[in-house]
Amino acid sequence: MPRKLQTGERLRPVDLAREHGLSTQAVRNYEEAGILPAAGRTAHGYRTYTALHAGALRAFLALVPGHGHQAAASIMRAVNRGAYEEAFRLIDESHAQLLDDRRTLQAVESALRDLEHTTAAAPATESEPAAGSAPAARSQPAGTSGPGGTFIGPLAGKLGIRPATLRKWERAGLVRPRRDPLTGYRVYDDADVRDARLAHQLRRGGYPLERIAPLIAQVRAAGGLEPLEGALRDWRGRLSARGRALLAGAAELEAYLRDRRRVDGSGYA
Repeated sequence: MPRKLQTGERLRPVDLAREHGLSTQAVRNYEEAGILPAAGRTAHGYRTYTALHAGALRAFLALVPGHGHQAAASIMRAVNRGAYEEAFRLIDESHAQLLDDRRTLQAVESALRDLEHTTAAAPATESEPAAGSAPAARSQPAGTSGPGGTFIGPLAGKLGIRPATLRKWERAGLVRPRRDPLTGYRVYDDADVRDARLAHQLRRGGYPLERIAPLIAQVRAAGGLEPLEGALRDWRGRLSARGRALLAGAAELEAYLRDRRRVDGSGYA
């Protein structure tokens, strides 16, 4: 439990550093970066800090987990030069980003539920022909089902998208159909169909292609959707932790603003 500091009490850099396990150089760096107000100086040029500086340091360190180091530093710099509206705008941006991340998570969770439901209801792709049956003809047109998989036309039709969209997803690494050795047509096996359905649901949820690819790669590596459930639980936990960190940072920042107002009248009214 840190000792309660008295207004006007003079502190050394080590006094601020010790409470948070920092180096004295880190404290000096924070001051030079504008994260802390400018320090006073003794007759011999040594820095002296006060309870106000200690409050600024606590506020900054509390802001970092929720906002990140760069945004937390920008918030503190804005506060220390009296640009309160800028500081509040930066805080709002972090909250907006958290809300956007929550909506993205909800879209992914919804996509997985839809995919599991659709996969359970969808008929299996055609299997290899029975022994003794005739092989697929070389002239078989694209857009039909082939041995061991589905061609681009019927798959696009099932998803309600254009074949060109599936080709675009292939270029982005979302689906990896093989080529029929006789016709050269794309053939989508069960795993490809699963990946295409997942990509389709995520795109409907507003997920960009570059963020879909790593998720699908994880599904492929594990051989199914189950690993994503654990990843989503971890993601949800990180968002909750960020939300609590934003609250903790706001409480310390409000305390610092009150201290500024009490000490020199410069705090936000």
